[in-house]
Amino acid sequence: MKLGILVLNFGEPAEATPGQVIPFLERIFLANAGLEDPSDPDAGRRRSRELAERRAPGLIEEYREIGSSPMNAQALAQAEALEAELLRRGHAPVVLHAFQFTDPLVAEGVARAREAGVTTLVGLPVYPLCGPSTTVAALNDVQKALDALGWAVDFRGISGWHRHPLYLDLRADAIRDAAARDGVSLAEAGSRLVFSAHGTPKKYLGEGSRYVEYVEEFCRETASRLGIEGYDLGYQNHTNRKIEWTQPDITEVVRSVRATRIVVDPISFMHEQSETLAELDIELREEAEKAGLAFHRVPVPHDDARFAVVLADLVEAILSEDRAASGVSLRPCRCRATGDTFCLNAPSQKA
Repeated sequence: MKLGILVLNFGEPAEATPGQVIPFLERIFLANAGLEDPSDPDAGRRRSRELAERRAPGLIEEYREIGSSPMNAQALAQAEALEAELLRRGHAPVVLHAFQFTDPLVAEGVARAREAGVTTLVGLPVYPLCGPSTTVAALNDVQKALDALGWAVDFRGISGWHRHPLYLDLRADAIRDAAARDGVSLAEAGSRLVFSAHGTPKKYLGEGSRYVEYVEEFCRETASRLGIEGYDLGYQNHTNRKIEWTQPDITEVVRSVRATRIVVDPISFMHEQSETLAELDIELREEAEKAGLAFHRVPVPHDDARFAVVLADLVEAILSEDRAASGVSLRPCRCRATGDTFCLNAPSQKA
């Protein structure tokens, strides 16, 4: 067996230019065109282009404000760290990275795996919380690329993994460390922990997505590790389309929170990107300060050495015959019930 691992991420443009930002946005809107039920594929493509051109100026300004996105470089570093951890464990994998919406795209990553002579390909989306337009869509993109090539490789997908105990530990430690660095006691009156999750359209929830269930579970488990009973949760929603999104919106949460200081943790992300560096550090900070709140934001622990251990545990588990290597137990995924996808979210068959 020649093992290939395709580490999958969202991706962001390398440069804040219309030539890079508009195609990036167009791919995102087209991938989610079903939210508006276009009359035909051409209508969906026209609408996606329209939305991309409308959104591009604001996003370009955000990228310029944050000095470009570090997301792609952080994703590459995580793939390299995973490769090093697997080598340490005695594996000899071909580790590749690909993005859903920027170069190298998923199809290119799959083609490179084939050129490398891979016989078992593992798709590993680096999204902490399984969602239909992220985790599931990324794995579907891999399958589409395999079909286009006519490549009948042994493909295995890893989906939801936010329940990994070490992952929960490292996220709780990131909150604890950030608060201590800023001289904030989360147990002190006037301090409030606020979790910020990427929003999702309610239509996806109506179609069976368990994303909100996973978000709420993650918040409970992380707060428990911190010894905190009270916290708030809000969603970073987007208004590009006239559709319903998850509630409460993070801005409304911050406006209504009863505290003098807040510590905000962006739980949906494992990389810094425009949605943390611009939406939170600039836009949400402004809202907090208008409300008289001191604003503290937990950095995404993208370079925590333990994260490579988490990813390696998942890879070893999906290669194991009983799917329970390294102390984690993968089970058939319900969100992507294709028979070749496994996760930590599905209930035990004994339950």
